[in-house]
Amino acid sequence: MRTATISVAFQTDKPPGAYARLAATAEALGFDGVSTFHDLGYQPSLPALLEMAAATTRVRLGAAGLNPTLTHPYEIAGQVAALDAASRGRAYLGLVRGAWLDRVGAADADRPLQRLEEAVAVVRRLLAGDDRGYDGRTYRLAPGFRLAYRRQRAGVDVLLGTWGPKGTILAGRVAEELKLGGSANPDLVRLVRARLDDAAATAGRDPMAVGLVAGAVTVVDEDGAAARRQARREVAMYLDVVAGLDPTVAVEADVRARLRAALDAGDPEAAAASVPDELLGRFAFAGDPDAVARHAAALVEAGASRIEFGTPHGLDAGRGVELLGRRVLPAVRAAFPVPAA
Repeated sequence: MRTATISVAFQTDKPPGAYARLAATAEALGFDGVSTFHDLGYQPSLPALLEMAAATTRVRLGAAGLNPTLTHPYEIAGQVAALDAASRGRAYLGLVRGAWLDRVGAADADRPLQRLEEAVAVVRRLLAGDDRGYDGRTYRLAPGFRLAYRRQRAGVDVLLGTWGPKGTILAGRVAEELKLGGSANPDLVRLVRARLDDAAATAGRDPMAVGLVAGAVTVVDEDGAAARRQARREVAMYLDVVAGLDPTVAVEADVRARLRAALDAGDPEAAAASVPDELLGRFAFAGDPDAVARHAAALVEAGASRIEFGTPHGLDAGRGVELLGRRVLPAVRAAFPVPAA
């Protein structure tokens, strides 16, 4: 029987104190986890996550995700160790290759997937207290070096954010989860789930041990049409990038042309208007609570083991989180219950 956990993710663009309230609300509503984004240009994720850890007792917490091109795995290990201690063992680590790195002079970073693999190895050795050293092509640990403080646990679950076949193979070999960030497409979930199962089996792992997360922009409101209009504005900002990563989606040339022209002209309303309904549903959760619940259930049926509802959540963020927790989450959980621990 299919099962799925459900989490909610927040952008790190809020003042101190806001994150504690958001996390406490999410936990009270019954969500299984709370994530933060770690997007270029926004606040680092760790302060927000530490605030969330102090305000909660149950939900899983993590950043999705940190970038080892900009932050050395030694520092990443320290951050996740701090979060794991503050949350008493509820942390996970999300790692991504990163996007728009040219804006900070890091676009020439080579071998991004190898960097991810080596970062996982370095973090795991440091958390486990393994002082035998590590000699990778990008990252190294000297023999005898170890973290000089006690860790809550000797390891945490690792999530890799990736869409491509090579990244999927890597996740099947070294990760506990793969996240399709920016996708709400059942066809892509089905394709990646099959690839991930094959990769895990080839690596000698149980495919069921590697979860698949579908997470995307979410706008839910009782006024479903208004929710879809807002979601179009959100998706239009990145559709031209992510649509090219999804081999199950073909974007008509005239749609791309209209979208690019509108974005180049600085006209977000025209850009939003160029996103058709069918395409919107591939890259966002949008509509009234019943529609969003059906969409999430379709992703679980396709093979997702976790659904993550991303910002802005609703026309009003607080109301959106409430609707997700009180209307959407129970409907999905009724169809795909999570076994008791």
